[in-house]
Amino acid sequence: MSSDEKPVAVPRSLAEDLRARDDASLTALLRSRPDLITPVPADLTQLATRAGTRASVVRALERLDRFALQTAEALAVAPDPAAYGELLGLMAGDEGDGAVAAALPRALATLREQALVWGDDDRLRLVRTARELLAPSAQHPSPTGLGPTVQEATAGMSPGRIQEIVTAAGLPSTHDSVSAAAALTALFTDRKRMAALLADLPEDSLEVLDRLVWGPPYGQVTADPAPRLRRLLDRGLLLPTAPGTVVLPREVALHLRAGRAHRAPEPLPPAVESAAAHSAQVVDATAAGQAYTALATVEELLKDWDEGGPNVLRAGGLSVRDLKRAAVALDVAEPVAAFWIELAYAAGLLASDGDVDERYAATPAYDEWRERPAAERWALLAQAWLAATRTPGVAGGRDAKDRVLSALGPGLDRSAAPEVRHRVLALLAGLPEGTAPVAESVLARLRWERPLRGAQRDHEHDLRERLARWTLSEAELLGVTGRGALSAHGRALLGAPPAPEPARAPEPTGPGDKLPVHHHRGTEVPQAAQAAQAAPTAPTARAAAAVPLSGAGRAAAAEAAARLLAPLLPEPLDHVLLQADLTAVAPGPLRRPLADTLGVLADVESKGGATVYRFTPASVRRALDAGRTAADLHDFLGRHSRTPVPQPLAYLIDDVARRHGHLRVGAASAYVRCDDDALLNEILADKRSAGLRLRRLAPTVLATPADPAALLEGLRAMGYAPAAESAEGDVLIARADSHRTPPRTAPAPVPDGPPLPDATLLSAAVRAIRAGDLASTAPRKPSATATADGELPRTTAAETLATMQAAVLTGETLWIGYVNAEGTAGQHVIAPIRVEGGFVTAYDHTADEVRTYPLHRITGVAELEADAG
Repeated sequence: MSSDEKPVAVPRSLAEDLRARDDASLTALLRSRPDLITPVPADLTQLATRAGTRASVVRALERLDRFALQTAEALAVAPDPAAYGELLGLMAGDEGDGAVAAALPRALATLREQALVWGDDDRLRLVRTARELLAPSAQHPSPTGLGPTVQEATAGMSPGRIQEIVTAAGLPSTHDSVSAAAALTALFTDRKRMAALLADLPEDSLEVLDRLVWGPPYGQVTADPAPRLRRLLDRGLLLPTAPGTVVLPREVALHLRAGRAHRAPEPLPPAVESAAAHSAQVVDATAAGQAYTALATVEELLKDWDEGGPNVLRAGGLSVRDLKRAAVALDVAEPVAAFWIELAYAAGLLASDGDVDERYAATPAYDEWRERPAAERWALLAQAWLAATRTPGVAGGRDAKDRVLSALGPGLDRSAAPEVRHRVLALLAGLPEGTAPVAESVLARLRWERPLRGAQRDHEHDLRERLARWTLSEAELLGVTGRGALSAHGRALLGAPPAPEPARAPEPTGPGDKLPVHHHRGTEVPQAAQAAQAAPTAPTARAAAAVPLSGAGRAAAAEAAARLLAPLLPEPLDHVLLQADLTAVAPGPLRRPLADTLGVLADVESKGGATVYRFTPASVRRALDAGRTAADLHDFLGRHSRTPVPQPLAYLIDDVARRHGHLRVGAASAYVRCDDDALLNEILADKRSAGLRLRRLAPTVLATPADPAALLEGLRAMGYAPAAESAEGDVLIARADSHRTPPRTAPAPVPDGPPLPDATLLSAAVRAIRAGDLASTAPRKPSATATADGELPRTTAAETLATMQAAVLTGETLWIGYVNAEGTAGQHVIAPIRVEGGFVTAYDHTADEVRTYPLHRITGVAELEADAG
């Protein structure tokens, strides 16, 4: 060290360690632990205190990857403080492990970045709360399987018993228990002497140690232990902790483990294995076909609920019976139907109407969505799916109170869902283009990246694995993936970088690699070059797609995805093929006006690559009720059919039109009027009309207590074609207007903890913390008005004014206490510029700007040391 260099101060606390960090390091800390800035800490001491609270530390530990968590667990059983070499020995063992040694600096940097570890490499300290959580105890065993140290295990032992153990171990007796425990510790940590001690033990005693070495380290003994146990107890290789209970000391276990804290350190994440490889064109075409199917499915669902869908349960949600009906209508399984229903709800296309008899129906946003191009409609659905916390996969299960969870009902939110979806898709984005992963390898990777701890570990692992499996299947349903591989438009939607080049481009070898129009599974081609997959990167180098996009990033990603998908979707057609069996075949998607009109005029009979519509008397009457005339229908079919209008279809339209409106139904409660009294006589004579309770009011009028709608349905069931009329006698036209809810917003995702702060907020928070720390740590000149640390200065108004005026002349920096308009007290470091009119104008070092303060709000003032600025 040169004479002009100052020695680097060793931090004595986490606050001092944070104070020595630069702004980039503080920003990284706040980004990785956003709970620390809610609200923004007043200074670095408060930030350090908050970073050491139990709730915050638990949350930080739960977000570590497996190797970083193993490193923290090793530090929890290491001396406090520990040198880097000691930590490396615990992680790599006596024989060393190159992979562990190479990965340890990265894991330690992660712990430092998150303020779980502080100090330099010679004095590494785990935050006290983290040590308490991870250190072994009888109530909370360590994940390492290690027990207490000799010093901890002998703390309550009688001095005579400790001396007996020291003597039996071949050590000279000592004058007190502390030195005796230290002598045993020195023996057990000396590899050569420890090896000699173990060499004198018979095989059956060594077997006992082998059973305890990897944990749990506790065992049960009787009041009169067997000889194999007595030998171990006499030498301190097993120490009593309670009557009938013994423990293997930590130092003994580490010797038997060759210095390792963990049986199997995992420095590298498991690779995501390839299940099959396809050409990029096959993947994109398959995904595009399924994307089109997804749009058609959502439209079919909401069209089925156009005039009001099923009722909302009293507790909220969809009944099991209504879910089954939706599944039958969509021709899918019930879990898949729940997915489509929840997807429409998450996209804001579906909601409850809020009426007294509350029902589900499409929202006004659905009509706007239908008018968009197909690719944009898909991007909106896919974005809603990515961000949604509602999880349709749990529908049908039971909550903590054993109540059934229903689709569209409460209790379906799982805050981890968006993160798991993004991470699964990011792992797919890291594979070569057109490569589908092995699902189990994806789950193994997720388990490595988030090895949860505590009592909820098994439950949370099960949930995250189910979320990952649902993500893979839902992404295929939605068209984000094709044949299990991430598509180009799916990659763009994720905001992922371009796919890595595969080691060898796979060639299509089977019928499964033909370019499809609609989603189907084909023959998968095994990847021949699986070994050439790129090595997995550390979590700190994850793709940007692992982090959900926000704001402008989402909009740009959706636009890019829509742009890539649009050329792959089939072009809407303006024609159909009419057939003599009263059907029409649409060989592809139809343009919106044609599809809407045809949907009223005919019923969908089958779907697939081509949609088949069937014309029936009821469907033709539906079109006539909507205000169309027979001439309109003939003209419509003639213009949009590539084949001549078949004679049976023309006869059907004319026949229904001839009878349509011959009868008139109105409210009497309801009545029927007709110029042909013979027809009314026929109706009265028909036994099927008995339920309508019709009676004649006039030769051309019949009346009934039934409502008009029931009368219409009854007459139509008898084979007639009545038309409804208004109170003025005009024919009512039943337009295809749909029931819509009032304007509704899409459900807001339930966040998993505090929201991730953006760069602007992080920058402002760091400036505020630095400013507050400057005010709280700036050295003051000793004075009669000096206050205790942490208290605001107190001076009289006259003293405050005099000190301010003097500082203007001398250019000194002052420390002031200030109460703002909301009554909140704070402290500032200022350089006064001008004092007049009851105000002081000064440069505020804490805010890094010039401000004006009313003198009456300043509680006091103190001068700073000359070099405090």
